[in-house]
Amino acid sequence: MNTEYSSLDAQALYQQMLMSLQNTLVPEAHLVGITSGGAWLAERLQRDLARQLPIGIVSSSLHRDDFSQRGMAESIATKLPFEVEGAVIWLIDDVLFTGRTIRAVVNELFDYGRPKAVHLAVLVDRSGRELPIQADVAITHVDLPAEQTLRLKQDSQGQFAFSLEG
Repeated sequence: MNTEYSSLDAQALYQQMLMSLQNTLVPEAHLVGITSGGAWLAERLQRDLARQLPIGIVSSSLHRDDFSQRGMAESIATKLPFEVEGAVIWLIDDVLFTGRTIRAVVNELFDYGRPKAVHLAVLVDRSGRELPIQADVAITHVDLPAEQTLRLKQDSQGQFAFSLEG
C-alpha cells in the first residue's frame, strides 16, 4: 500500500508494527534500534510487548560510506548488552530509504559477532533504494522526492510524529 505523506500517522503505524511483531518475533529474538528513531521505537516495543526481550542500540556512524561528507553524526554510541554471536537480531528503524544506513548497521553488528539471523522492521519504506536491501516488516510505503527527508520525532510524552524536510 502506498501512502501520502500527509496521511502518515506515526502513532497508528507504531501500533501496527507492535501487532505485526507480536506475531513474528521468536522467543530468542533481540531488538536492536537504529539511532535515533529506531532506538525510540525499539525501547517502546520492549515496554509494550507482552514478553521481555533483550534490547540494544546500534549506530551507523562508524561504517557509513559517506563519512567524509557527513562527518561524525550526533548519535548515541552502539550499546549491545547481550551476545551478538548466534543471536536472532531484529533491527528496528523508522524509515528505510537508500539502504545505506542498514548496510552500515549490519557491518557494525558484525564487529560484535556473527548473528544467527538479522531481520529488519521499519515503519515506512520509501522510494529511492540504492542497495539491494528490503525490510521483512514494512508497515507502509510512501514515495517522496529524493531531496525530501522523512524523520520520526518523539515528544516529551513519548508520542511519535513524522516531519518532512526539504
